[in-house]
Amino acid sequence: MSRFWNLIYGVHSLAGPVLMLLYPLYASVVAIESPSKVDDEQWLAYWILYSFLTLTEMVLQPVLEWIPIWYTVKLVLAAWLVLPQFRGAAFIYERFVRQQIRQYRGGKDHHQHQHQHRKSSPAGTGKGKNKFVDFIMPKKGEHEAY
Repeated sequence: MSRFWNLIYGVHSLAGPVLMLLYPLYASVVAIESPSKVDDEQWLAYWILYSFLTLTEMVLQPVLEWIPIWYTVKLVLAAWLVLPQFRGAAFIYERFVRQQIRQYRGGKDHHQHQHQHRKSSPAGTGKGKNKFVDFIMPKKGEHEAY
């Protein structure tokens, strides 16, 4: 019976990295190569939420150590976010994150905002954040060959 519990413990320990990192990594590469934007949204949303979950977990580590089922709860949440049957990451992004972004941007969509900014204002004018984005993102014809 002891070997059985050792096996269960080993599978439980490996489930986290496989479910939270390996499968999403593979699915993200497949999504990049596919022509559909739906899977791109799912995996970008997953990585945003996974990063947020990891940072939150780091901050709350002293508290979470006292919750014995935290790792199992985290695995179930990750499974819901990752599995294509549920599309949990896309759901959370659509329901909560996108609303906050639209509220912050004044109701404009991100792509619409970037397109209008590039047309209406030259580089070097506008807010500091926009200056940074203009600095980082090359314009047409400014690509350098490496």
